[in-house]
Formats: sequence, structure tokens, C-alpha cells
Amino acid sequence: MIYNTILVHLGIYNGAAPQLKFARELASRFDANLIGFAAGDIHPITAPPPGVILDDEFLRLETREIERRLVALKAEFEDDSEREGGGSLRTTIGDPTRELAIAARAADLVIAGLGLGSRECDGRDAVDLGELVHSAGRPVLIPRDDLEPLRANSVVVAWKDAREARRAVVDAMPFLVHAREVLVATIADRDQDLATASAGDVVRYLVNHGARARAEVFSPGDRHDGEALADISRQNGADLIVSGAYGHTRFREWLLGGVTRSLLTEGTLNRLMSA
Repeated sequence: MIYNTILVHLGIYNGAAPQLKFARELASRFDANLIGFAAGDIHPITAPPPGVILDDEFLRLETREIERRLVALKAEFEDDSEREGGGSLRTTIGDPTRELAIAARAADLVIAGLGLGSRECDGRDAVDLGELVHSAGRPVLIPRDDLEPLRANSVVVAWKDAREARRAVVDAMPFLVHAREVLVATIADRDQDLATASAGDVVRYLVNHGARARAEVFSPGDRHDGEALADISRQNGADLIVSGAYGHTRFREWLLGGVTRSLLTEGTLNRLMSA
């Protein structure tokens, strides 16, 4: 597994410089091509029951405003590309989550959710991260809120013996083989022997691929598993946690497991998730 092409989602309402800086540093590390992506969706006018009003003039104005924002972003991206070394930009009007998942077919890694905790988010360009992880068919890297550069010297693998976690380990391999330390962390309050054997197999797999890995089984105590994993990551000086994303779909909405939901909102760590 290599990251030859990285796709980064860019917001259209608050400037893309911090987001681009984060993505470019990562692309440079892996000598990867960078594709920027931006989309804006039209908000219908909400009205009291029985429903929504769709006014032609409103739709034209909304479309024109999104187009104006996309043109401004294109100019910013091109200026940044001239200084920092290339890349391409894709823009569209439509649902950002759906359109980004479609664009993911061109990339090995998707970066999304950039700086969501540090700015006002406009729903017209926001991405549903849970749905994106499950629909993109690619690993999704969700940076920490402050957009500090991702070092990934110490990485925690949130191990659960399930398909999603196995997929995440493979998808994160470019990070794992270059880390100084990889901790395969399992949360288990029973069947400790089984958990130890399972994590041990993952360590052997990683070591065979050149990673410096070890395993440890933890008890959740009085914390939720997601909180426990975040605490373990911080205690070990890790700035990247690798996890499977668990859930199922109903009426296009992802009903996420507790660990997945907790990690999606954990803004102090970088998170790489696969489904």
C-alpha cells in the first residue's frame, strides 16, 4: 500500500490556506500527487409545515454565491500551487459528502474534516464524516482541530478483530512502517487471552512488513472504549490513531458504533479510519 495520490476536502467559506498546508506537507512526505476538492450545496428555504419552499430566484442567487466562492478558491489554490509545487483542483455544486466520496476513486487517501473545531462550519460545504468513511471506499484521514502537522512518530492502532480494523491496518501501512513505535491497543474487560492472541497476530503481521510494533490489552475501567483509546493515545505520545469505522446504513444515514462516534469527535488527535 502506498499513497500515490491524496485527495483533500477544502472548505469554501473561510479560506483554504491552513487546510492546504496540512495536506501539502503530507503529500510531500509520501511524494504524492495532491488533488484539492471543494463543493457547495444549496440550502432550501425552510418553512413551517407542510414543508420546504424552493424559489427560483433564491436558487439562482444561492448557485451564483457558491460559484463565486468556488472561483475564489480556485484562484487561491492556483496561487498556492505556484509557490508550493503543483496539484489540481476539482469543484462542483452538490452534496459535499456524496461528491467527495465519488471523487475518492481518484485517490489512495482522503483528507477531510479539516479544522472543524476551530471555525464556524457552513452546512453548505460541510462533510458528514461518518457517511464519508463508509461510502468513499478509501481510508479517510481526519486531522486534529488545530491542524498541527502530522508527525505520526507514535501511532496507536485501535484493534478489534473485525473486517473494518483489518482494512484500516492495511490502509494505514505507509504511516505504520515509518513510525518509531506502533501500539496495537485492545480494550477488553473479558476474554483477555483471546484479545492478547488476536493483537499478537497483528503485531507479527506489522513486524513482517517492517513496522516496530507491540501490543497491549487494556481495561476500559469506567470510560467508554472511545475515550479509553484517546487517553491511551495521549499517554503514549501518539498523534495518530488508526481505527475501523463500524456502523450500518438506514435511509442513507450511518448509525455509528459508540467507539466510531467518539473518535469522530475527538479533535485532539489525528484519526485514520476505514470501513
